[in-house]
Amino acid sequence: MKKSDKFAVIKINNAQFKVEEGSVVETNRLAGNEGDKMDITEVLLLSDSGKVSVGTPYVEKATVKAEIVEHIRGEKIRMMTYKAKARSRRRVGHRQELTKVKITKIS
Repeated sequence: MKKSDKFAVIKINNAQFKVEEGSVVETNRLAGNEGDKMDITEVLLLSDSGKVSVGTPYVEKATVKAEIVEHIRGEKIRMMTYKAKARSRRRVGHRQELTKVKITKIS
C-alpha cells in the first residue's frame, strides 16, 4: 500500500477509524455477506493534500466506499472467577465476531 495524502476518519459501529484508500480495518460484525459493497457517509474528518474538512458532526457530501472482505472470529479471551474458601471456580471463554472491511475509495 502506497502512502497517500488523502485520508479520512470514519465511524463504523460506533468506533472511529483513520483510513486511507486500500487500507483494511477490523470492526465488530457487520450485517452483509463477503464481497458486499457499502457506502459510509459517517465521515468525521476528511484530508486531501493538506486541505482538512472537519464535520459537525459529519462532513457534508463526503462518502467512503468500502467492501466486506471476510467475517472472522477474534482471539479467544479466557476469564476465570474464583471464590476463596467456597471451592467455587468458573472459567468462561469468549471470541468476538469481527468483520474485515477494505476501503476502496474516499470522496
